[in-house]
Parts: sequence; structure tokens; C-alpha cells
Amino acid sequence: MKSIKVILIPGNGGSTPDEGWFPYVKAELEKIGIETINVQFPDSILARQEFWLPFIKELGADENTILIGHSSGAVAAMRFAETNKIFGSILVGACYTDLGIESEKQSGYFDKEWEWDTIKNNQNWIIQFASIDDPFVPITEARYIHEHLNTEYHEYADEGHFSVDKDKTIFPEIVEEVKNKIV
Repeated sequence: MKSIKVILIPGNGGSTPDEGWFPYVKAELEKIGIETINVQFPDSILARQEFWLPFIKELGADENTILIGHSSGAVAAMRFAETNKIFGSILVGACYTDLGIESEKQSGYFDKEWEWDTIKNNQNWIIQFASIDDPFVPITEARYIHEHLNTEYHEYADEGHFSVDKDKTIFPEIVEEVKNKIV
């Protein structure tokens, strides 16, 4: 097997690679020898599927890649796995509907039914992080994804959207989960 690499996929709204916990996760994974790609995504405001899924492919995502997606990035990771084999994924603050938000509707991720079985079968495992107090994604969204993908599920009471709403700059749980999956 080729060595495992990680691609970090941000949320929409103009996220940059130096925000939140992405720099921490990249640094910690690289300390243990895991190539970690943390770059600016195109179309960062709307995070449209038509741009993001080909970009993930251009970054070299394949059966030896772990996709770690936050918010819209988690949605992109799920949609990518519908048509591509990957090693595994970590979904943080994920939703499966457009939440009634116009910019989410414009992303294109919610224009068709989800292929839950294909998403599961195209990877070895899926880990999910959600929080009851997420101000953007209701916990019912996360629980629905968990039920349909049979994820390894971590639900918190006080992590918000795992982002600037809680000034979250470290995420050691992700690093530990990756270590556990590749060792």
C-alpha cells in the first residue's frame, strides 16, 4: 500500500488554510510523517460542488487518502466518496440538507439524493464529530448522517461548529483518530 495522505477541506464563506484548527492538524500529522494538504480552495465563498470535487481530485485524492472536511468541506467529502474510492473520512459539523440557506442551495451538493451505501462502500471508515450547540447545523442533521453512514460518532455538548464560534484552534481528537486508523 502507498503511504496515506490527508486532504483538509474547509467550509464555505471564505475559509482560508490558516484558520481554526487546520494549521494544528496539519502540523501534528506531519510530525508523524503523514503528508497533509492544507491549501486554499477555489470558489471559497460558495464552495460549489462543480469546482470543489474536481479540485479534490486534482489534489490527488485516491484510495490512500483521508479526507477531513469541516462544514461544507464535510459535505464535499461525502459527495466525493459517492464517485471515488478513498481510504477514509472525518466529517466535522456536517449536514445533509441545505438548511434552508440560499448559499448552501447554490453549492449544488443538495440537488440530488444521497447515495449513502456508495459513500460507505467507497471507504474503509468514516468518523464524525458533531455538537449539540452548533449554531449553524442542527444536531438532527449530524445524527441523520450517523444513522445512514454508520459513522464512528462523537457528539459533544459544547463545541459549537468547531470553528471561530468557539475559537477552536486545536483538535487533538482528529489527530488521535488518524493515528489509530493508520497504525
